[in-house]
Amino acid sequence: MRMLESIDDEVDAEVTFEDQQRISKFSKFNSRMTELEETLEQKKQEKEVLDDLSTELELADEDDPVLYKVGDAFVHIPLSDAQELLVRDQTALDKELDELRVRMEECENTMKDLKLVLYSKFGKAINLDL
Repeated sequence: MRMLESIDDEVDAEVTFEDQQRISKFSKFNSRMTELEETLEQKKQEKEVLDDLSTELELADEDDPVLYKVGDAFVHIPLSDAQELLVRDQTALDKELDELRVRMEECENTMKDLKLVLYSKFGKAINLDL
């Protein structure tokens, strides 16, 4: 009897072109979400490094020049200039992190909407859980 119930639970719906487009769109957003999560983790690590650097610069001697990374090179600059550059870099990184979070939220909302439509039509016949 249970086997008959589980067969009855499955929806035998026809997959239309629009459904295929929705499934493809969900897949693209899922891939984009994974990329955004990886980028967010990298940016968080960069933020930790900058925070650690900020702490180190607070302990540095005012008279000694500081090596600061500009692009791929390190240059000697005065401590005050290094602190200004660090604040600028931290602000830019905070802005990037906020933008990433907004983009992730947009992806999540779009994926939720697509899940709702697809699950309402296909029920248990489709698996969109990650």
